[in-house]
Amino acid sequence: MREIVFDTETTGLSFSGGDRLIEIGCVELVNRIETGRTFHAYYNPGRPVHPEAFAVHGISDAFLSDKPFFPAAVDALIDFIADAPLIAHNASFDWGFLNGELGLCARDALCTTRMVDTLAIARTRHPGAKHSLDALCSRYGIDRSHRVLHGALLDAQLLAQVYVELTGGRQIGLGLVAETIAVAPVFTNITPSVHRAPRVFSATPAELAAHQAFMGRVKNPVWGISQATVASG
Repeated sequence: MREIVFDTETTGLSFSGGDRLIEIGCVELVNRIETGRTFHAYYNPGRPVHPEAFAVHGISDAFLSDKPFFPAAVDALIDFIADAPLIAHNASFDWGFLNGELGLCARDALCTTRMVDTLAIARTRHPGAKHSLDALCSRYGIDRSHRVLHGALLDAQLLAQVYVELTGGRQIGLGLVAETIAVAPVFTNITPSVHRAPRVFSATPAELAAHQAFMGRVKNPVWGISQATVASG
């Protein structure tokens, strides 16, 4: 099963308020294992980045000034994600910006049936706990020491590891295996057990005679005291 974990960075918090997508990072998973294939792109938003957003991701207007506009570069993104389910953290935010950009360049919106929200999964699995990406990395022991600022590809790579943990770790369901390979029967080559006759452990006459001779040399054995002697003592 192919899935795409993705994250976005934007000029601000509201697409309907005029904010735009400026970065997207995607990580490909097949059967919940990273394949090494990624997609990463920056886009010129045609408007300034809000100072509050810049403080989060550090992407400046000057850096974006020579990047392509989204409509000019959208085909590469569409080709990469294809028809795979799309996983994001607080997915409605990223989904809103992505579908907003697709709408502006007259492309079909992505169907929400493809959306998988790791925030919703985390709230179900760990009620009452913190559910930020940082908090989930800490919970699952995922190293994020190299994460100083938010970045779409870096966050997608961290989220891919979190998603695998949230959905059962590295153990892939038998149903997925059965779809791709024939599973051989287990324990078909074991040789049947051979039942042996019970061994005889009785002492031989010679052993009994040697034991009796040894016992005769024991002085005042405790097993030789009579019950009468014990009672009178």
